[in-house]
Amino acid sequence: MRFRFRDRHDAGRRLATELFVYANRPDVLVLALPRGGVPVGFEVAIALNVPLDVFVVRKLGLPWQEELAIGAIASGGVRVLNRDLIREARVSDADVERVTETQKAELERQERRYRGVRPFPDLHEKTVILIDDGLATGSTMRAGVEALRAERPAHIVVAVPVASPEICEAFRDIADDIICAETPEPFRAVGVWYDDFSQTTDEEVHDLLDRARGSAHATL
Repeated sequence: MRFRFRDRHDAGRRLATELFVYANRPDVLVLALPRGGVPVGFEVAIALNVPLDVFVVRKLGLPWQEELAIGAIASGGVRVLNRDLIREARVSDADVERVTETQKAELERQERRYRGVRPFPDLHEKTVILIDDGLATGSTMRAGVEALRAERPAHIVVAVPVASPEICEAFRDIADDIICAETPEPFRAVGVWYDDFSQTTDEEVHDLLDRARGSAHATL
């Protein structure tokens, strides 16, 4: 293999080298997708001297085929729906609301765990760097970008340590900018490119967010 990341922190430090054009800018903040994106985002935020927060995204799947997304909900009370797919699949309004309520409960649990009583940051006219630990199908990140548009940021940058060349290229039409530190071929899976790809816990996410807020880098 041409490269491997030791863990998500190592990947974040590597990714940060591709993002120094955004360093020390008061209009920039990093939003990480929990849970695996948070260790990556933490290292990027510290390296760039910008704030870190989480952007929780929950896909809304078809009731009978959950992996097929009919929309998403996200931090800030945002919901986006694929109306064409909903109509084609003949999903009733009641089913859409039922799926939404189920995912909303999990989103709110994660929000309480990670953010506590802190309000969601104001993203209007901000440059947002949206980070995960890699892109496989890209469906969660795609939903995140769509949801983030509703918050009216000036610029959305999707940044990941590793992705397939095809998925990375596809995001050029989705985000305002896309940074993939590595695009190996064949790609196979995100976890292949990490020595340690163990699950990030809620406790780790909470600790990293506290550490970021406690640093000089974390003032919004």
